[in-house]
Amino acid sequence: MSSPVKIPFKSLIILNKQGSTPVYLQIARQLINAIQRGVLITDTQLPGSRSLSEELGVHRKTIISAYDELYTQGWTHVVPNKGTFIRNRLNSDLPDPIKYDHDYLASYPKKTGFLFKQHILLDRPSSNPNCHLAFSDGLPDTRIAPLDRLAKIYGGVLRRKTSVRHLRYSHLEGNEYYRDSLSFYLNNSRGLPIKKENILTTRGIHMGIYLTSSVLISAGDCVVVGNLSYYIANMIFQQAGAKLEAVPVDYQGISVTAIRELCEKRKIRMVYITPHHHYPTTVTLSAERRIELLNLASKYGFIILEDDYDYDFHYTGSPVLPLASADGHGMVVYVGSFCKTLAPGLRTGYIIAPQNLIEEIGRFRRIVDRQSDMLMEQALGELLTEGEIHRHLKKAIKVYEQRATHFSILLKDNLSEYASFKAPPGGLALWSLWNKELNLMRISRNCAKYGLHLPQTLLYQNELTTAMRLGFGDLTTVELTEAIHILKQSVEESL
Repeated sequence: MSSPVKIPFKSLIILNKQGSTPVYLQIARQLINAIQRGVLITDTQLPGSRSLSEELGVHRKTIISAYDELYTQGWTHVVPNKGTFIRNRLNSDLPDPIKYDHDYLASYPKKTGFLFKQHILLDRPSSNPNCHLAFSDGLPDTRIAPLDRLAKIYGGVLRRKTSVRHLRYSHLEGNEYYRDSLSFYLNNSRGLPIKKENILTTRGIHMGIYLTSSVLISAGDCVVVGNLSYYIANMIFQQAGAKLEAVPVDYQGISVTAIRELCEKRKIRMVYITPHHHYPTTVTLSAERRIELLNLASKYGFIILEDDYDYDFHYTGSPVLPLASADGHGMVVYVGSFCKTLAPGLRTGYIIAPQNLIEEIGRFRRIVDRQSDMLMEQALGELLTEGEIHRHLKKAIKVYEQRATHFSILLKDNLSEYASFKAPPGGLALWSLWNKELNLMRISRNCAKYGLHLPQTLLYQNELTTAMRLGFGDLTTVELTEAIHILKQSVEESL
């Protein structure tokens, strides 16, 4: 056994005497950390309790308690008349004096010590913290969400004695009351003749697409998407092993003629569509193409995955009903959410499908997320039942329609020589086509200099397309005015 090594314990052990963790446990845990990291090696003798207490400025009994904790956990052994020694058999190298430092012991590795496959397709640019304004791809304004009413209902749910059942493991498909209320709401608002058995709740549309793809897609399956399409959905399909086939999108939506031609050449497993407002171009799939697509699905046996991410927002006339409302053969899987209706952070989505598929997705969901938030879903169910979501939407649509009009006027007055667009009939984003000589990434960098974040994911530039998808829903008219002035200045500087 080695003689006591002169180790600067005061630099190894940093105490927070006002913290909630007892001081003796702080000492013990930091000594264990030093042992595990090889700073205190096997057979190193620890200082006596009196000398260590003086060095750390604590009572001797605190050190004794810390040493007892080390001994109980098996990190030390005591030799009578000699002292306390480290009992770690994992290392035998001499200690490195450079490591006698709390910063080393308190740090966490920045990188793994092993290799793993990194997927480029999972990359997604993050927000710019230096910008006070940002264009989104079409987010709602959480400042107008009915959070006060939701908070009251949620608080009431928590206070009920009967709510204890929501804290246990429950239905994989989601809160029964919520699914009942949701089926009634979707029947009235979207013409979906469903029952609670046709619903599985999720934490947003992305989770719905992921669960559906994981259950229905096998490696090598062909999934048809629009050109252009929603990049996150594309990433999910590729993660599931699908081969993507992109077909044209025009002013009537995705080309059903191109889909038919593909079906005649190869087996199609799934067609992914955003028919109400195609992502990113915002066009609506025509009624004729909807009927034709449903007929093709029945004839060739492919699945239609209908992503209805912003059905609730329309400004001119009534919205076209989802394909799922006219599906008589069980070919459509419908995903939707309240993330746009209320707030993205609430993560409330749902999958609508025939019962046998809902049951299978529910079984798969168990290994990803045992169940949804039963308490929040209970509150949302009551919000639906009392009509609060319907009332909120009536108010919100007026706000968003005003912003859409204001945004269109701003674009026309300030940027018409550089861009063309159509005023959006609904949704929370506007699709704009720009002069091909413009460099959109350069414009984005210029915007950042003036405090406007224009994410790369909103920019579409290749040999055929130079376009931007610009969300206006989460910006007030004052904010939109400032954003457009920055955008104009950035465009002019890019030339």
